[in-house]
Amino acid sequence: MNEAEPGAASGAAAAPALRRWRFWRKSPWESSRAMSPTIYRYVLGETLFAFLIAFLFFFFIFFVNQLLLIAQEILARRVPFFEVALLILFSLPSIIAISAPFGALLGTLMTIGRLSSDNEVMVLLSSGLSYRNVFLPALTVGIAVSILSFVANDVLLPAGNLAFRDLYRRILVSTPALEMASNSVIRFRDMVIVTGDVVGATINNVLIMDRTGEGERRVIMASSAELRDGGSEGISLDMTRAFVQSSGELAREDYDYAFASFVSYFVPQEDIMPAIMSITPREMSSVDVWREIRTQSAELGLRVSERQGVVTSLGLALEETLRAGPGSGGWHQRGAKLADFQREAQRLENIRDDRMLQFYMLEFNQKFSLPSGAFALVFLAVPLGLVAKKRGQTFGIIFGLVISVLYWAMFLGGQTMGISLGVTPLIMWVPNVLALAIGGFLAAHRVSK
Repeated sequence: MNEAEPGAASGAAAAPALRRWRFWRKSPWESSRAMSPTIYRYVLGETLFAFLIAFLFFFFIFFVNQLLLIAQEILARRVPFFEVALLILFSLPSIIAISAPFGALLGTLMTIGRLSSDNEVMVLLSSGLSYRNVFLPALTVGIAVSILSFVANDVLLPAGNLAFRDLYRRILVSTPALEMASNSVIRFRDMVIVTGDVVGATINNVLIMDRTGEGERRVIMASSAELRDGGSEGISLDMTRAFVQSSGELAREDYDYAFASFVSYFVPQEDIMPAIMSITPREMSSVDVWREIRTQSAELGLRVSERQGVVTSLGLALEETLRAGPGSGGWHQRGAKLADFQREAQRLENIRDDRMLQFYMLEFNQKFSLPSGAFALVFLAVPLGLVAKKRGQTFGIIFGLVISVLYWAMFLGGQTMGISLGVTPLIMWVPNVLALAIGGFLAAHRVSK
């Protein structure tokens, strides 16, 4: 018995080590055959094929919502079909940038769900392979789609938008009915244009009401006008047999008038063209947006510094008056000085709350958060797809659509909160962080089983 005890003790001590060794050998993450090139190519090919199908699905949805409505409006005004096709072509980068992340999510869910429901994942683990053979091919697709989405959003989109603007300018000049229908009233910022019959490129009986650079009210009437390209000035209305009258804002009896056989009236491009024509940070590259942010930040710093000097001087003057007491000569002005100080302090706060700079910073973060969303959504889709036991592709389609709607709602909600409430621009990363956190939790929970 005494001789057996050391052996028993030795066996008891070796048992925990043996169990630890077996647990390590059976880990779904590590094994003697952790990676298989054949399996990697198989899962990668399946994921890419599913991504292509899902991408086309989302592409068609956004295409219909954003492009066909514009094309229908333009075609109704008898714009040549070739020019409409070019407009659609120049708008495709924005559709690609939005569709790619959701296509990666839905494609990954469909692929992993099918592999799980067909017990291929179970066979893979039983063969001594690890979960890496599922995760790495899918994450490769996520990284590739993120790069594709970034290129479309940061390179192709600005170029396509500039080409879109130039083409739309030519269409507008050749087809004035596109923006100026017959017998209609059109409002553009500080001007109102009333049109008669529009025949070809000629607009009959034109009436324009606007304000001059000095703030005077002005009325222009012409028997006919033609829309022409004014170059950097915008769009030119070349009017014949025109009558022009201008009068002061208060002294209406003080007015001037003139007759002219020919008058050129320039309408700024950003005024006459619809909102889709204006260049926003979304249609700029990330480098250009960052440069604009630095420029606006520098200008904002100068304005804040100047206003702070004014507020400080008013504050010191108010403090001096209060310290002097009722016997001083400026005591009766303390209320006016306080009002001036409060007014300038409010102006300082309004300057600091620069919504345009906030908008640029939000768009700058969006240029990176939206493309990287493909990787985050794939990271979430893999462990979620492993949960599917039956009807894996159906499971993937349903959950893919639900998650896409939730992700897009959070994305738009973050943008709205950032602009309206001044929330930090980092809110644009919340959907990605949430997807990565949930994906990491599900992966750890799944693998630990």
